[in-house]
Amino acid sequence: MTDRIRTSCPRDCYDGCGIVVERVAGRVVRVLGDPDHPVSRGKLCQKCALAYNGVWRDPEARLQRPLRRRGSKSDRHFEPISWDDALAEIADRLERAIESHGPESILHAHYTGTCSLLASEFPLRFFHRLGATEVEPDTICNNAGHEALTYVLGTSVDGFDPKTIVDSRCVMVWGANPSASAPHAHSHWLRETSATVIAVDPIRHASAEQADIHLQPFPGTDAALAFGMMHVIRREGLIDEGFIASHTVGWQEIEPLIEDATPRRTEAATGVPIAAIEEAARCYAAGPSLLWLGQGLQRQPRGGNVMRACAVLPAITGNLGKAGAGICYLNGDGPRNIDSDYVSASQLKRAPTPKISHMDLADALADPERARAFFCWNMNVAASAPRQRELREALSREDLFTVAIDLFQTDTADYADIVLPAASFLEFDDLVIPYFHLYVSAQVKVEDPPGEALPNPEIFRRLSRAMGYPEPELYEGDREILDVVLSRSGLGFDFDELADRGTIDPFPDPVIRFADGKFPTPSGRVEIASEIAEANGHPRVPQPHADSRPRDGQLRLLSPASEWMMNDSYGNDANVRRKIGPASIYLNPADAKTLALKDGEPAIVSSKAGQIELRVRCSDIVPRGVALAYKGRWPKLDATTSNVNVLNSGERADMGESSSVHGTIVRIAAA
Repeated sequence: MTDRIRTSCPRDCYDGCGIVVERVAGRVVRVLGDPDHPVSRGKLCQKCALAYNGVWRDPEARLQRPLRRRGSKSDRHFEPISWDDALAEIADRLERAIESHGPESILHAHYTGTCSLLASEFPLRFFHRLGATEVEPDTICNNAGHEALTYVLGTSVDGFDPKTIVDSRCVMVWGANPSASAPHAHSHWLRETSATVIAVDPIRHASAEQADIHLQPFPGTDAALAFGMMHVIRREGLIDEGFIASHTVGWQEIEPLIEDATPRRTEAATGVPIAAIEEAARCYAAGPSLLWLGQGLQRQPRGGNVMRACAVLPAITGNLGKAGAGICYLNGDGPRNIDSDYVSASQLKRAPTPKISHMDLADALADPERARAFFCWNMNVAASAPRQRELREALSREDLFTVAIDLFQTDTADYADIVLPAASFLEFDDLVIPYFHLYVSAQVKVEDPPGEALPNPEIFRRLSRAMGYPEPELYEGDREILDVVLSRSGLGFDFDELADRGTIDPFPDPVIRFADGKFPTPSGRVEIASEIAEANGHPRVPQPHADSRPRDGQLRLLSPASEWMMNDSYGNDANVRRKIGPASIYLNPADAKTLALKDGEPAIVSSKAGQIELRVRCSDIVPRGVALAYKGRWPKLDATTSNVNVLNSGERADMGESSSVHGTIVRIAAA
């Protein structure tokens, strides 16, 4: 007899898919999409379908017992030990670090290896009590966008409800690639709408191909393009004077900049033809229109300025606070009222939490005075962080005590002194709060973890006990927390009902954000001009900036997500690796010809941070002057023992101490 159990995908993806797990005699035999889920509709995306029925269910690939390093870090030999011995050794080393250098000398890095609530938030209780230095998670991804949109709107996590697309006449997707990072939004949400879809992206990916209009600006010119569109909107009398007067601050300050951003100048700066700029501007201004700003958009040197410039578009056209309109970067707890602060228990902090940027991680770990111990959980920094060569050297420090918590023996785990085996999403109950759709989903345990692996919350309860911490919050049980979170949400269901249904949409009608015309800014309005931004050293208003083009045979490198990878979460799945093939770099055929490079042949790609050998792929999906190499590969599984992040020098964006990886400049030569 086959059991069918509903659960949810907690990966770092806009879709937040529902899952059905089939079991026979208590053993999982298949992981499928939930046919009743409004997003997955019975089908998982191709990457999850492979990994969840592949390496994630292979007990031989999973970590099953705690491991202790034997010998030097360069040897990478490990031996099994008991949980008691592992925890005792960790506690001893942490206490020694605290005594000699203070708790701030213990660093911890984490991100979105899982996005379920308990697995990502409960461990912070331990680190808050410990007083450890947190490597600010969003600096490796999207912090510039968060800071920028907070200046303009007062929030970066109150986006439009995707259901409101039923009333939209235009949807503009700027700097996102749904075909890779939101596959079901690409296949259903965007394909089934009657609205005109505009894609703005330097790469002609599948979602751009599918769009009604594709604007293809050169990387780093997005702010100039936004100003060019605003010029057309203003010139043709399409601005919403009433909304500007009632709900914005700073329009008069930005008008002269808009006046100067003529279509001709915009075309010269961006490479987008005048006719396309005008068509897109008219379509968007007519509204009601949605503006989806992708996280990749702000990973560039002036990414914060780009986000501020784009956010002016809905303000001057009145595309806020009404059905079918709005702007979305990410959706946070919002109307779902999920109390994530309760889950992370910030009251356990004994002092303000020290923080550093991921851009500084290599330097911090290399310094024995700054870093005596390092925890890495929910991420694989040796694959995903910038300055890969320097970071590896720092992780190789014999006096840096490192703990890795993971499902697999990742690149980072290879540098650890203690490796702790974590449970997968199929092996414990949790909540999944999607960051695009406003649903609430249950992550339901369908099988026991392999061997002695444990869920993240239980691992950190045991660590707290080993440290002798008395605070009751550190030992609160998973089910108790889930019950409190759902009770406080006021959504009207408990975990049992949610688990039975898999996913619940608490809002049968589309939620209209800012319908009252009030914004959580100091003025209560959209702040086109921001005093806070100015106080923080930024211009009062966004600028029509365009980065200078690479010269002397150099190219601008983009390293986005691929259709087969989820950051680097699936980089060790054999079927996924077969699908992605050898590590490659995509070039416009004209650039390949100029550089005397041939399709299929190896090339040396170098930046000021390092170099890597990649196979050349000629394709007109990339414009001239741009190179494309997808992220997500595990360095240890590639012949070069590195991935594209070896080229990432860790330069900061203009805001948020955040990554500007899409500003990387490279040279390419035949191998």
